[in-house]
Amino acid sequence: MIRKLSSYIGEFKKNSIITPIFMVLECICEVIIPLLMAMIIDNGLNNSDMGYVAKIGILMFVVAMLSLLCGALGAKFAANASAGYARNLRRAMFENIQDFSFENIDKYSTAGLVTRLTTDITNVQNAYQMILRMLVRAPIMLISAMLMSVLINPSLSLVFFGAVIFLGLILALIIKVAFPRFTAVFKKYDALNASVQENLTGIRTVKSAVREEFEINKFKKASGDVKNSFIFAEKLIVLNAPVMQITMYTCILLLSWLGAKMIVSNTMTTGQLMSFFTYSTQILMGLMMLSMVFVMITMAKSSAERILEVLDEESTIKNPKNPIKEVKDGSISFENVDFSYANDKNKLNLENVNLEIKSGETIGIIGGTGSAKSTLVQLIPRLYDTTHGEVTIDGINVKDIEIKSLRQAIGYVPQKRILFSGTIASNISYGNDDATQAEIEKAAEIAQAKEFIESKEDKYNSPISQGGTNVSGGQNQRLQIARALAKHPKILLFDDSFSALDMKTDKILRETLAKEVKDSTFIIVAQRVGTIIDADQIIVLDEGIIKGIGTHEELLKNCDTYREIAESQLSKEELYGKEVAE
Repeated sequence: MIRKLSSYIGEFKKNSIITPIFMVLECICEVIIPLLMAMIIDNGLNNSDMGYVAKIGILMFVVAMLSLLCGALGAKFAANASAGYARNLRRAMFENIQDFSFENIDKYSTAGLVTRLTTDITNVQNAYQMILRMLVRAPIMLISAMLMSVLINPSLSLVFFGAVIFLGLILALIIKVAFPRFTAVFKKYDALNASVQENLTGIRTVKSAVREEFEINKFKKASGDVKNSFIFAEKLIVLNAPVMQITMYTCILLLSWLGAKMIVSNTMTTGQLMSFFTYSTQILMGLMMLSMVFVMITMAKSSAERILEVLDEESTIKNPKNPIKEVKDGSISFENVDFSYANDKNKLNLENVNLEIKSGETIGIIGGTGSAKSTLVQLIPRLYDTTHGEVTIDGINVKDIEIKSLRQAIGYVPQKRILFSGTIASNISYGNDDATQAEIEKAAEIAQAKEFIESKEDKYNSPISQGGTNVSGGQNQRLQIARALAKHPKILLFDDSFSALDMKTDKILRETLAKEVKDSTFIIVAQRVGTIIDADQIIVLDEGIIKGIGTHEELLKNCDTYREIAESQLSKEELYGKEVAE
């Protein structure tokens, strides 16, 4: 784990090396100061030699300023190194998430990934900064001060050795018990973030259903769980402070008692005892710093494991060794395709799908809720891979096509309506950075979005809020359709993308698409029969199984499932014509 995390220090290695050097210099200066103080007392004040006091005093001041300078520079370089390290980790995580397949994404909650990118990264950043400074400074301070105390009085320094052993055992016990508690805490953080995200995303539904109090109580519970988990873990950690205090005061009492006896017996000078007290403070402060570092490392270890879990996650969908980088036409074939989200042959979401779609055809897909309509279309751009069988485009298995080239050749409008913060123009050109203003406007015109766009004051530069909350559902869908059209794709996948459109706009849009985008293959997932009634072929799905394929007229005769759907939505006149209806 340490080796993997260290690889992300990157260009901040120099700062990471310089910081400990300044910490060592700071420690050396601080260890020298008590020695100089003892010299002032024993050789200067006791002999009434004020010239000697002034000379050593000036030297002591210079050493103190040098210590301050080294400490400040160490803090600066440590801050740069830790902040840069956190940036590299966060960037690496985000880039890896971008490569995730839908299967990988399904393993993590959105809130959990946000927690890892924020709270967990911050914990590792703080721990790294403390490692560069305190984990270097504390042991050197501890060892140097103990060596100086041994040189001054070996027998009296045994007090420190006893304190170090005692505190080391207590600290090891605290860390062993506290670590699993902090691991549990961060899982509670995921639940808290999920509660907040869900509430903010669905705030309009919350208000319209007057469920504010319910959401507040749900948040209180999630927040309370975090609090209780942290309290339980922190109770163990805070034991460190009183143990340190007891040890420190015990050392001071023993030093005062034993040191006074040694002064009386002339085996120790006053200056030596004073420097001993200073070294005792440095030793105990070194122990305190070490305990703080280990506590922070304990928390960061849990975070680091969660970070590495994301960094080590490999996409289940990868490019082949020698990928094909061009999709020439929009012909599609499904050959004995089975698919399972659980990757279990006994729990299939799609079963034995066989389809032949010619380039330029318009295909409708209809079926009840949960019939796997969306699943079917998501296999075409390899958002998921088949469990069995193969999907081909232009006669080539989609697994043999470069992922970027494959998806660039497909315009996909998902069921969930998503717009990004920016402008109308930036959202339409989102899938095609090279789209000209003329191409953006043409895509908007075909998608029947031109009228409402040009009614706005800033037209194509009008702002879009995150999620597209400042436009209606129908406007949102039309902008997404325009985004797909701006890519000039060989295949257009509309996953229930006309549901928010009124019947008139729906009809005009389909007629315009047929007229203006002739060469593309259209696959339209719909709930309304009227949306796909003129399709070249209509695929009827029921619980992941194809129940019928054919034109509207053919399916009315041959497919009971389709006939039931059609009769529930259309009048007899619309279904069979005026003469038959009469």
